[in-house]
Amino acid sequence: MSHAPAALHYPFDQAVPEPGRVLQIADGVLWLRMAMPFALNHINLWLLRDRLDGREGWTIVDCGLGKSDVREQWEQVFASALGGLPVLRVVVTHMHPDHIGSAAWLTERWSTPQQACRAWISAGDFFAAQLAMSHDADAGGDRAADFFASHGLTDPAAQAGVRERSGYYQRLVPALPPQHVRLLGGQVLRIGDDSWHCIAGYGHAPEHISLHCPARGLYIAGDMLLPRISTNVSVHNNEPEGDPLSLYLDSLAALARLLPPQTLVLPSHGLPFGGEQAADGRGGAHTRINELARHHDERLQETLHACRQQPTSAADLLPVLFRRQLDLHQTTFAMGEALAHLHRLWLAGELRRERGADGVYRFSLA
Repeated sequence: MSHAPAALHYPFDQAVPEPGRVLQIADGVLWLRMAMPFALNHINLWLLRDRLDGREGWTIVDCGLGKSDVREQWEQVFASALGGLPVLRVVVTHMHPDHIGSAAWLTERWSTPQQACRAWISAGDFFAAQLAMSHDADAGGDRAADFFASHGLTDPAAQAGVRERSGYYQRLVPALPPQHVRLLGGQVLRIGDDSWHCIAGYGHAPEHISLHCPARGLYIAGDMLLPRISTNVSVHNNEPEGDPLSLYLDSLAALARLLPPQTLVLPSHGLPFGGEQAADGRGGAHTRINELARHHDERLQETLHACRQQPTSAADLLPVLFRRQLDLHQTTFAMGEALAHLHRLWLAGELRRERGADGVYRFSLA
């Protein structure tokens, strides 16, 4: 969901890595970027200089989609940026296709008979990815279409489009690593000479793991903290009464306590922001956290106002919360976000939910 961005400090200005190339963020920390065929047209990925079981090499953080063009760009990076050293492990922040899509290929590509290259990921997201591979994920298929219809998305063209997206996750994630090393919130990873603290975040994915290196003032945020768009927080058909927005806002509050103001944030989308020039608390992680909290509070107030006027479905809320034309891909995300705002208010007792004779859930003041 786009909105007016905060006045953030971007220490690298508008510089971004060219396809198949890297930019150095700090000693032993490299930034690369892969294109995506969506409105959100890129993902940032990271390489960390590492030492594991006595072997020198690199750790990859996040993988890109499971597409041939992504693999080709990875091969260019391997040939030009690794200094002849191998990839030792692949850290996956969460199970969404742009983050895990190439993980199976990467781990197989860098495994040897003597040493396996493992995917390091939370158990929550490892097993959620397995479920998404064996069933239609939330973006498409009959169950997703039925779920959206129960919340007012009954337009025949939209319904047909959602049903046709059956197998959407599998098309972007052709395979998953068969094994993993489990990451947990509070765990400390030793990567090279640095200690990276795992921070579990909720609301966007089942058990999203971001990485904070306090000694170097670096935070690999995954999708938990983005500079120009708000992280998608959605109710999904596999947890139809979920309250992900409360989980996400609680996770943001935890980040505010954990991250010093001068932290350099390395997000999965957009530009790195913060750093030493944000040491006074302006232009960095705390500025963005506060803005995101205000953003969701404003959307909650708009949701309450709409429900005060008349019983309101999630589909009814789309033009209230999203003041632009949405394509089908964006509509599925928007439906989940509208429900997330409705459910926070409903489960807090401020709204009541009733299902009409037409099978649609609508919310009104309690």
